[in-house]
Amino acid sequence: MVTPAGFEPATCPLGGGCSIQLSHGAAGAWFNSALLYCHRLFAAKKCGALDQSALFALTVEEPFRMIKLSKPSKRPLTLRDVSDASGVSEMTVSRVLRKRGDVSETTRQRVLIAAKELGYVPNQIAGSLASQRVNLVAVIIPSLSNMVFPEVLTGINQVLEDTPLQPVVGVTDYMPEKEERVLYEMLSWRPSGVIIAGLEHTDATRAMLTNAGIPVVEIMDTDGRPVDAMVGISHRRAGLEMARAILKEGYQHIGFMGTKMPLDHRARKRFEGFTEGLAKEGVEIEDRAFYSGGSALAKGREMTQEMMARSPDLDFLYYSNDMIGAGGLLYLIDQGVDIPGKVGLSGFNGVELLQGLPRQLATMDACRIEIGRAAAEIVLNDTLDEPDPDMPTRITLKPTLSFGDTLRRNRRT
Repeated sequence: MVTPAGFEPATCPLGGGCSIQLSHGAAGAWFNSALLYCHRLFAAKKCGALDQSALFALTVEEPFRMIKLSKPSKRPLTLRDVSDASGVSEMTVSRVLRKRGDVSETTRQRVLIAAKELGYVPNQIAGSLASQRVNLVAVIIPSLSNMVFPEVLTGINQVLEDTPLQPVVGVTDYMPEKEERVLYEMLSWRPSGVIIAGLEHTDATRAMLTNAGIPVVEIMDTDGRPVDAMVGISHRRAGLEMARAILKEGYQHIGFMGTKMPLDHRARKRFEGFTEGLAKEGVEIEDRAFYSGGSALAKGREMTQEMMARSPDLDFLYYSNDMIGAGGLLYLIDQGVDIPGKVGLSGFNGVELLQGLPRQLATMDACRIEIGRAAAEIVLNDTLDEPDPDMPTRITLKPTLSFGDTLRRNRRT
């Protein structure tokens, strides 16, 4: 038998001694399957190589297997598919999906409906090859286990919600080395901006931020020098103002409770400002306790009980955050202590969740949502075709002191 070009000889799969010819290449795969099937059926009848059950399988089951093999392979949808479905050009589809350019509302709706019905998702990687950026904003925070940073994320999302930008979150657990790894991975995706908590970083992290070539906004703290932009509050000033308010109301014997501070730089700065404010009036902290891990509410109860047993003459307890302050408040209420007459308390952060307590804890709002919004606006401004050159990039917000029910007021002027 002469073998045509592009084909190769093969022997009968049933061992009947016949010969067939198969096509080369992937394009001939379905043709080969069909040819083998026909040849096997012919050979089965010719040389008697199959019994009745095998012949049934070959004549009934094999065609269904071949139909399955003949299905076209799946491919991702493209702009061309949306263009064909909506009846507009690929360029117009691209403008609509990228939210760029002047497109009529009717055309925009037609494209969006077609894309939604098809289930089309734009290929951001392809789009980023030209711009060297993707529409992601890296948001790097130390924790999601407390009430502070979810509110920051809420502020960021409020600004970016109706824009092409999408926040992507990385968590560092207050570990500088982990922050370095998270930043490295996020920058490898070439985001449009970075929003990162704090001003203290490893040398490697600072070098990556400095040379990223995109807007970098360090948030929560303004007591230091930023790489690029910063939005937050002065934690030293917050501690100092709380000390002044406590002393003004006549409290003199003060205890402090908070987290272990080597890695929580903002809590450390508040403590430094607080002790500075006391020292200016000749007052020192008489007792202090620090914790790490576990439930902050439970730790607050436990530390307050232990501190009051050690130092029963304390008349004010300052907590580095509201959650441990709430635990202390609940313990003192259980003990029937006169609050704020005999013992006053205050925390920090202004956590809205704690408004359901029997008494409102004195606290200071950390401006979390406002910080998130301002940081996102700085990043968004940089992505605009015509950025606002007057957009402020060094923003220090002023927290508000709330006396609540645990800090007496106007005892003396």
